[in-house]
Amino acid sequence: MVRAAVLPAVGAPLEIAEIELPEPGPGQVRVRLAAAGVCHSDLSLRNGTMRVPLPAVLGHEGAGTVVSAGPGVTHVAPGDRVVLNWAPSCGSCPPCADGEVWLCESALTGTGRVHARTADGTELHPGLNVGAFAEETVVAANCVLPLPGSIPLTDAALLGCAVLTGYGAVHRAARVRAGESVVVFGVGGVGLAVLQSARIAGAATVVAVDVSPEKEALARAAGATAYLVASDTTAKEVRGLTGGRGADVAVECVGRATTIRTAWESTRRGGRTTVVGIGGKDQRVTFHALELFHWGRTLAGCVYGNSDPARDLPVIAGHIREGRFDLGALVTERIGLEDIPDAFATMLAGRGGRSLVVF
Repeated sequence: MVRAAVLPAVGAPLEIAEIELPEPGPGQVRVRLAAAGVCHSDLSLRNGTMRVPLPAVLGHEGAGTVVSAGPGVTHVAPGDRVVLNWAPSCGSCPPCADGEVWLCESALTGTGRVHARTADGTELHPGLNVGAFAEETVVAANCVLPLPGSIPLTDAALLGCAVLTGYGAVHRAARVRAGESVVVFGVGGVGLAVLQSARIAGAATVVAVDVSPEKEALARAAGATAYLVASDTTAKEVRGLTGGRGADVAVECVGRATTIRTAWESTRRGGRTTVVGIGGKDQRVTFHALELFHWGRTLAGCVYGNSDPARDLPVIAGHIREGRFDLGALVTERIGLEDIPDAFATMLAGRGGRSLVVF
């Protein structure tokens, strides 16, 4: 039996429970978690913005050590350090065949399997395939990626979502070029990763925008050259910081209609807005036809940073080894399983960066 954070139903409080995991079967791996990040997507599962089978063990951003591997698993072995990949690609569906593995049609099919059971026999599912809010988990083999030995195992949990998403949003989705200007909306874990990635890309001006003035130091440490507290004049202020034109690229990490609209308005004519934040169906963004023609801007969604983890993780690891990317700078609080509800509250209040559950 291992301890885990279980979501019994949409909107219900998380429960810390003892759960029983099966031994890994063919093509499965058992992992002892070192740490798991508390991501806004976990909050979206709890409040029903994203729907998965329940009850479930939440948590999808994690890293740990392989305990055992089932038949047919060859790329990892007991004792190996690994990062969990919550959106594994099948390699055979049309998006995968086109190289768009982040759009894999089968990526979340694992959420429907029986992952574990509570002491009274209640069946549990893995919230986003991996059930990382637990001392140990059993996952499909394609949900684990070998971790380069020089990266601290605890901080490596952030690679599983925040860093791959933030790095990919800049380098894969928005394709930021050296010398461009970038504005980032939302300075949470993903937003901080976007800021660091924009700096790596060589952006000349990097503006961070958030509702909290307390996040300015975090943002500037991550690479922001300017910081704005969100207001009705944000788009105008961004233009003032970019020669009156607007930013070349805006990255929205909040998932709210007003923020998406402001991000779009903050870019120059012909600018690019990449939406990373996950919003609800009630968040509707409107445009009129003339402004779409006149401004010639693009607005694009972004799933998991449009990343291919197998391709991008080694690249990011290189930036970490060379000191260009600081994983620890994303973490503002290290907590236990029982503290996850408080981390959700902190997130809703717009405070802090990434909370990291350390086992």
